[in-house]
Amino acid sequence: MKKLPVLFLIAALAVVAVFSRNAVQPVRAQGEPLIIESWRNDDLTIWRDVIIPAFNAQYPDIQVEFQPSPPADYNGLLNSKLEAGTAGDLITCRPFDASLDLFNDGYLASLNDLPGMENFSDVARSAWITDDGSDVFCVPMASVIHGFIYNADVFAELGLEEPATEAEFYALLEAIRADGRYAPLVMGTADQWESATVGFQNIGPNYWGGEAGRLGLIDGSAQYNTDGFLAAFEALSQWQPYLIDGYQSLKYPDAQSAFTLGLGAIYPSGSWEISGFRANADFELGAFKPPLPEGASDCYISDHTDIALGMNAAISDDKREAALTFLAWMTTPEFAELYSNALPGFFTLSSHSITLEDPLAQEFLSWRGECQSTIRSSYQILSRGEPNNETELWGANARMLNGEITAQEAADIIQQGLEAWYAPQQGS
Repeated sequence: MKKLPVLFLIAALAVVAVFSRNAVQPVRAQGEPLIIESWRNDDLTIWRDVIIPAFNAQYPDIQVEFQPSPPADYNGLLNSKLEAGTAGDLITCRPFDASLDLFNDGYLASLNDLPGMENFSDVARSAWITDDGSDVFCVPMASVIHGFIYNADVFAELGLEEPATEAEFYALLEAIRADGRYAPLVMGTADQWESATVGFQNIGPNYWGGEAGRLGLIDGSAQYNTDGFLAAFEALSQWQPYLIDGYQSLKYPDAQSAFTLGLGAIYPSGSWEISGFRANADFELGAFKPPLPEGASDCYISDHTDIALGMNAAISDDKREAALTFLAWMTTPEFAELYSNALPGFFTLSSHSITLEDPLAQEFLSWRGECQSTIRSSYQILSRGEPNNETELWGANARMLNGEITAQEAADIIQQGLEAWYAPQQGS
């Protein structure tokens, strides 16, 4: 009889063990932290001081480290790391083909079963999904909106108003140039990509009709060297007399510094600049959307699906559950509002309703209610071959602004490059 309590104790412990094995266990860090790869090196302090602490308030046992690379080096460094098996656990995803290639090469995991993916529309997921729609491989984080940021103090000093039309835009540039104290437009061509991204792709949708024109390039019914696309090259070429002195040797960080130092009035750009300009400029900021060409009634903005986060397909088993927990947290309204306010100008792609605190970010976001949204013309499908459509747009637009080629020649270069490999454009 003295052995009965011992037997009952053994039985009780066995029951507890069974329930413990079947219970949902909290995710715990397995020694090494989750590493996030990204090109957004400007965001290091925000991830370290705001986003990761908010996550850890709910999941204190999961360590996360944000380890960005310089933007221009990110693609090359990431590909090298993935090939060598040394890449981080969570991969910041560029939109469309760059990330699709990583998925097709087996470097990104499918996230079809991730809880919370239903909070993103088909449009939001379109930049990180296979052509047949069978696999989504990154959690959409944000889009950015193109436009023009201006020095509101200079505008007030010179009695200038935001332009609504192309004619008003050039009259504004002429007035600033005539005053002589400020560069009308602050942008460089040394890094090339700005010429295409904050130049051509910024103003272009109003000329080629937004999504109709972009999809026309994909199905072969539109060409870069005719109609609206040619008109966009021609419009951009007219910026040359108004660009800051020495723009041909001005790199992207130099242009940012020149603007925040008050050397110029208008910065062709997009909403992603808001945080940096807030931190470094000592003047008031304003923004206006791309001016309408004469006779146009409908406006279009480049509301570009910009950034997402995926999971390294080679992630170790002891980190997988923690990584999926982090990605699922990114689908919540808490993350949507936190990210959009921590990084003003990066607008959530989720269906959650959020409140923006920064008035300049709210100004950019308000254009969604005034204009139709589209994305950059070269990002979906058209940059899969050689020559690469995106890279060629960089070089051709920079050469055009440098005065080396005409708008027609730039457009012909881009069209011929696309026809060299893309079947729907061959024989056009």
